[in-house]
Amino acid sequence: MMDKVRVELSPLGASFAADVGSSLETALASYGIEFPCGGGGTCRGCRVRVIKGALAIGLETRRAFLPDELAAGWRLACRARVEGPLTLEVAQWAQPVLGDDSRLIVEPAEGTGIAIDLGTTTLVVQLVDLGSGEVLAVETALNPQTVHGADLMSRISFALDGGAQVLAGAIRNKLGDMIAGLPQLGSVRTVMLVGNTVMHHLFCGIDVAPLARFPFLPLNDGEQIFAPAELGWDLPRQARAHFLPCLGSLVGSDVLAGVMATGMAGKGDLCALIDLGTNGEIVVGNAERLLCASTAAGPAFEGGRIRMGMRAATGAVARVAVRDGRLACRVLGGGEARGICGSGLVDAAAAGLALGAIAANGRLTGGARDFPLLAGVGITQADIRELQLAKAAIAAGLRILTGHWGADLGDLDTIYLAGAFGNYLDVASARRIGLIEVDAARVRPVGNTALRGAKMHLLTPSQRDARIAGIRARAEHLSLAADARFEQIFVDCLSFPKG
Repeated sequence: MMDKVRVELSPLGASFAADVGSSLETALASYGIEFPCGGGGTCRGCRVRVIKGALAIGLETRRAFLPDELAAGWRLACRARVEGPLTLEVAQWAQPVLGDDSRLIVEPAEGTGIAIDLGTTTLVVQLVDLGSGEVLAVETALNPQTVHGADLMSRISFALDGGAQVLAGAIRNKLGDMIAGLPQLGSVRTVMLVGNTVMHHLFCGIDVAPLARFPFLPLNDGEQIFAPAELGWDLPRQARAHFLPCLGSLVGSDVLAGVMATGMAGKGDLCALIDLGTNGEIVVGNAERLLCASTAAGPAFEGGRIRMGMRAATGAVARVAVRDGRLACRVLGGGEARGICGSGLVDAAAAGLALGAIAANGRLTGGARDFPLLAGVGITQADIRELQLAKAAIAAGLRILTGHWGADLGDLDTIYLAGAFGNYLDVASARRIGLIEVDAARVRPVGNTALRGAKMHLLTPSQRDARIAGIRARAEHLSLAADARFEQIFVDCLSFPKG
């Protein structure tokens, strides 16, 4: 029998027993710690700081950190093994996940229903009264699949290497545990799930191989219905779980729900919906037709691949502004800055441009190696490049879709920004870096439209099938990669707008 030692996590307040010689990655994954590069030792996303005890410094760890960071105790969890008792500071920890409390139209019915936003990174489960539409309880968590990579292609690669059942089991079990924490489960009649196409396939047990190669056409993107026993969920036998259908390619039912929630499919004016995340989805349209596309924006908007990047949690620099020629930063939780989240990254780039510390081509000026924000926290040249790639993918995608409509950006009446990042993004900063290229007055953050749309389908069942069919009939998926103009437009969008 192997010797066990105690590992304590700060500031989570959690502790567990681990076998000596065991992988720290395996142990931390069960506590919601994600590994953005899938444990490849290349992204620093799983960094931990040794407060008590010791972790060996391997080659990947030595490459990942500066000498003073190593001296301060920072290590890569994915490359560490437990050799003795440990107290670790975890750079990721519990953070708020965007829910939805909108008042919605209801077709009164008995019992309760559950709406689930199955995101690539986060999960939201809401118990809803079918008679009133009132949200009775909420559970949130990180997607346990993140241990196998933050982005969709990392998950697909893992699935194709034989891990499909592992990914399906992980998400079904996690959602089952979250559902078990809700009250009144005996009254649940329907569960409504939405997610992107990869999440749809992995949850439903559909082969993701077609999503790994051009033209990224799903094998089966339709609605999938399950009895609770099939999923291992402790719900009434007569209840059914519906995973709503996708719109096409990598544009999933979360975007279909977003189209429903914004009402853009019924508008005469031309509108756009942008879900800013690792896999940025864009829809441009109105009551006439809907053009949609996905673009690999990368995880920069969520703090991924950024040297001091982290999610919007305690210790993250979330706001950066220039006041009287100096930087003013806001740290979530009000304490010491430990990193920077997506909204802070966009603000920091905008501030750097305003101060002349960052040039329009993205280069740091004056030979600087980084752009410091607060003690110990700043952005590097590589961070700025990651942001440029992410914002260029979104901006180019919106330009192309609008162009296919026979319109230009000036013809867009409203741009809806969906998701947590879009909800907290400073629109002025987004315009300054060229992520958004229209007047701020036309930009409207709309929160978690995926969850709101799922609830709308849950609460008005008589309209659901016709509504979904109508949206899908008008939706046309465009492959940005197949557009001859995409590469040039993408390159044009890499630079920051000049003053």
